[in-house]
Formats: sequence, C-alpha cells, structure tokens
Amino acid sequence: MSERGRFISLEGGEGAGKSTLLAGLHAHLLQRGVRLLQVREPGGTSLGEAIRSIVLDPAHPAISAESELLLMFASRAQLVRERIQPALEEGQWVLCDRYVDASYAYQGGGRGQPVERIAELERWACAGVKPDLTLLLDLPVSTGRARAAGRGAADRIEIEADAFFERVRHAYRERAQAEPERFRVIDASLSPGQVLQAAIAATDPLFEAS
Repeated sequence: MSERGRFISLEGGEGAGKSTLLAGLHAHLLQRGVRLLQVREPGGTSLGEAIRSIVLDPAHPAISAESELLLMFASRAQLVRERIQPALEEGQWVLCDRYVDASYAYQGGGRGQPVERIAELERWACAGVKPDLTLLLDLPVSTGRARAAGRGAADRIEIEADAFFERVRHAYRERAQAEPERFRVIDASLSPGQVLQAAIAATDPLFEAS
C-alpha cells in the first residue's frame, strides 16, 4: 500500500496572490519529485464546477447565506470523495486552492453563519480529510482589493463591500491563531518571489515527515 500523500491548502482574501503562488509552488513540488494533484474550491469536479458557476454568478444575488454555505459544502463533499481522498490514499500530494477554512472565513466571518453549523457540516462532508499544512496569504483588504480591481469583471462575492472582506480577514486570522501547528501565515504584501520562498520554507518540512 502506498504511503499517504500530503495535503496542502492555500487560503487568503481577494487579491492576495494565490494564483501566482499556486503556480510557483506547483512547479517546486514537481521538482521535488512528488506526484501532485491540484484542485480548486468551489469546483474540481464536474458537479463542483457547475456549483461554482452558480455560486459566483452575479446574476444570482438572491442566494441566501444558508444556501451559499450548503452549496459550498456540496461541492466540497464531492471533491473530497471523488478526487482528494483517493489521491491521498494512492500517495499523491494534493494542492488545493481554498478548502474548508474558506467557509469559516467567507460564510462564517463574512456572511455570519454560526461556527457550530460550519463545524457540523465539516464533520459530515469532509470525511475527516484535513490539510497537513494551510498557507494563509494575509494582507490589508484595501491592498488586496486594489490588486483585484484589474482582473476583470467581479464575481458575486468579489462585489461585496470592504466591511465584508474585513470580517473575512479577521476570521482567517482567528483560524490561524487557533491552529498554529497547521497554519503558516505569509505576508502577501511581499514580492511574489519572497512569498514563494516563504511557502517553500513552510512546505519542505512535509518531506521530512513523509
């Protein structure tokens, strides 16, 4: 039987630079010789991508906070069972653009959904699959939104007011403080190269534990 793979998630607010870091970290892990699966949330499966198109479409402004939360976990439950869990069991590493911490931040901090409700959904939907390492790209909301402004049309979540994203950032930082053994907080105001080096420094110890 293959040794279980490692699971790394990337988190952060709008404009934090996740896409740039994902590309660099993906290349680094391949250079280290791991078999790698990269996925995103919401999405990563046929069902998940269909859910993503609904959740992020500005044409659906009336989606309730409860519906948004359940849709996110529906996508996540499918992703865990169809792709993440099988990959880990086969010894692959998984690099995920957002995971369950995003629901605590966006649907919890941002939308005001109770933490207890999110935790119960996590227990039910995630089947005990949790990241070995979570990289949190942190930077001021004003900086992130200025960066994101040049990326094209905003989706249904990106059009929220600054106060929403301040709550998201606060929730992320609370999660990191509560689980320092899993989280590594990276100053996303640094250059892309510096951010990548910080991520590599946080990731490389996973090879020693494998």
